[in-house]
Amino acid sequence: MKQSSLRALRARLISALAVSILLSACASFPDDAPIAGLRLIGEQRIALKQAFQGTTVGGLSGIDYDAASNTWVMESDDRSEINPARFYRATLSYDSAAFSAVTFNSVHFFTQPDGSRYPNLAHAKLDRGEQVADIETIRVDPQDGSLWYGSEGNRKVGLHPFVRHADRDGRYLSTLPTPAMFHVSMEDIGSRNNMSFEALSFSSDGKSLWLGMEAALYQDGPLATPDNGSVVRITRLDRAGTVLGQYAYPIEPVASRPAPGREADNGVSEILAVNDHRVLVLERAGVADADGLYTNHVRLYEMETDGATDIRDIPALAGATYVPARKRLLLDLGKAGLARVDNIEGISWGPRLANGRRSLVMISDDNFNPQQVTQILAFEVL
Repeated sequence: MKQSSLRALRARLISALAVSILLSACASFPDDAPIAGLRLIGEQRIALKQAFQGTTVGGLSGIDYDAASNTWVMESDDRSEINPARFYRATLSYDSAAFSAVTFNSVHFFTQPDGSRYPNLAHAKLDRGEQVADIETIRVDPQDGSLWYGSEGNRKVGLHPFVRHADRDGRYLSTLPTPAMFHVSMEDIGSRNNMSFEALSFSSDGKSLWLGMEAALYQDGPLATPDNGSVVRITRLDRAGTVLGQYAYPIEPVASRPAPGREADNGVSEILAVNDHRVLVLERAGVADADGLYTNHVRLYEMETDGATDIRDIPALAGATYVPARKRLLLDLGKAGLARVDNIEGISWGPRLANGRRSLVMISDDNFNPQQVTQILAFEVL
């Protein structure tokens, strides 16, 4: 065989192996082996406003594992106010016994369709179609290692939420079409401000994506309170943006009451596919005390879509008849033995442990706030 043919064959084999590794990293659990729970391996924290390669680390609201390179991507929800919209690549060192270190390797900046970096609101040319990115979730494509990320937009200035596809370095490739019901409006319809595209996950076979709202659309009902729950839409789309299904996920009431005149909320902060019909859902509540300091209540549920109504054609859930997705509690982080639970916003499958079990990692968004922490938690999946 000619040298050129050998090189071509070798390249094809390497590419196929990389795809196989990536698909294995997000492969589904068999139906006869349901998730029984999670065991905390350990915690690492990142220093407040840690400097790295000319940027300030913080606001880490999304995380995903890149199996081909054995690294992790972590995006910041900095709206280009401190540094341009960006993500980091890092190495997490853990096994079933301990979580020992977090090492940052590189920083990469997301770009707009014209190749420029995302501006902040003060410098954005909104009349020319520029976006101000509020990136809340990021996923590694299991087919080729490229990246998909979601932004909440900005209702106050008429910017719709979006999902975009980028190469491994963050350079823009395309925008995923998403249903018009999620657009922002000056009326009480569509997405609420800062409560839209918070959650994203590839399906276990890598052929489609799950997209989760943080909170209810205006037309779907009120937000969660300490007395009442709420409902959010979780949508499955193919890679061209065609809706394959949409389900109503019931949000729990806020777990405690805020101080008089203070705020409290509960919403979906991330999702993660388990198999074709089950999705892990992080519910994250923040409750303010008299000094304005927040207590976070974070719970991980498993959503079951089998038997639930496909609500894609129901324009408003308030007053409608439908069957919501079922859910079961997998973990209450308040009972996991942590010294504190902060604003957990990211979740990802990790590599298998030496005992063959899956690992799972969570990350918190510190909002660049000295009263919060960036914590990374590693778990063994039981």
